[in-house]
Amino acid sequence: MSIEENLKKYDINLPAPKDPVGSYVASKISGKYLYISGQISIDENGALIKGKLGKNLDIDQGYEAAKRCGLSIISQAKKACDNDLLKVKSCLKLTGYVNSTNDFIDQPKVINGASEIITKIFEDKGLHVRAAVSTNSLPLGVAVEIDAIFEIN
Repeated sequence: MSIEENLKKYDINLPAPKDPVGSYVASKISGKYLYISGQISIDENGALIKGKLGKNLDIDQGYEAAKRCGLSIISQAKKACDNDLLKVKSCLKLTGYVNSTNDFIDQPKVINGASEIITKIFEDKGLHVRAAVSTNSLPLGVAVEIDAIFEIN
């Protein structure tokens, strides 16, 4: 099944790709690699998903925040590939940052939200390596931020 067919099959609407708010670009292609800048957790209505895991957000809420980051990553990849996700050969790596308390230890369970949605949409092309990192703060107080590296045709 194609990537676009998977989006339809699972009734997934990608968010509009957001423009950067600082001195950087949202994506950059170098050779056969596509780098996606960190995507922050934004819900389907455009509101920031804020909070700290282990304090005022639970694992399920963090998972959903990471899933939204994953969808934003796919949206940015689609834009960078001239709206043709077939140009994506493979998702190589995700780095996920979780705004969490000092004693929170389930960062991998949170970042699974992004990993699983990317694999669901891209199937085997979506399998990737990753890191799930705890941080004491993220921009604008968001719960999760994730960046990505893809290989493209």
